[in-house]
Amino acid sequence: VLNGSVDRISEREVFRRFNRSSHRARSGPLSVVFVVRESSQRPAVAFAIGRKVGGATVRNRLRRRLRAVSRELVHEGRLPTGWYLVIAAPSAGELSYEVLGEHFRLASAAAHARAATVE
Repeated sequence: VLNGSVDRISEREVFRRFNRSSHRARSGPLSVVFVVRESSQRPAVAFAIGRKVGGATVRNRLRRRLRAVSRELVHEGRLPTGWYLVIAAPSAGELSYEVLGEHFRLASAAAHARAATVE
């Protein structure tokens, strides 16, 4: 995990598990849903960015920024192994990289902590 790489999520079953998960947290315009991922060394992240956030350019920029933040968190050892779904509210497209990063850190840590208290 030292290289900071993050897996992407494409399996339908994982998205079903997100729907059933109670490990959710919100910070600002970002909500994070966490699901425990067994037998993996790296976290995996998916993004839900609706059209209300903005046009394709705005949504893609936001997705790239969030992906970069997730890699930073992995590199720093602050994004534990698991599946993460990051849901962006419309105002997320207007935030700076630094502010987005802080909201991502807070929401992902809180979602992971909720999972840790259940187990």
